[in-house]
Amino acid sequence: MAAPDFPEQLRDLIVASVEDDKAEGTVVLDLKGKSTLADYIVITSGRSARQVDAMAGHLLSKLKEVGLIGLDAEGTPQCDWVLIDAGDVLVHLFRPEVRAFYNLEKMWGVELPPDFAGFGAPAGDFLSV
Repeated sequence: MAAPDFPEQLRDLIVASVEDDKAEGTVVLDLKGKSTLADYIVITSGRSARQVDAMAGHLLSKLKEVGLIGLDAEGTPQCDWVLIDAGDVLVHLFRPEVRAFYNLEKMWGVELPPDFAGFGAPAGDFLSV
């Protein structure tokens, strides 16, 4: 598998990986031209610390397969909130109650999905801030 040429391909690879792992409430924030932090932020939830840990491990493996090096996941001991910095895309993997508490979406001017009650939030919402 070749390394992604564009931030959009990297974003799509990340979203596909977390969706394969049954992530819930996936939101993609488009920051292109609005921040130097990253082009995209992916925020999603797993039902348990174990699922969040598995999602992080699978995602790191897939990113390494496409040639991204030096990646690490912050927050893996507890797996309440795991952060992966993939360069052009930042990935936040949460347990639902931790995600609701920190509400990163609101910090970027986007509300949590209306039916996000921890579980059962819609997947694959691509939002622009």
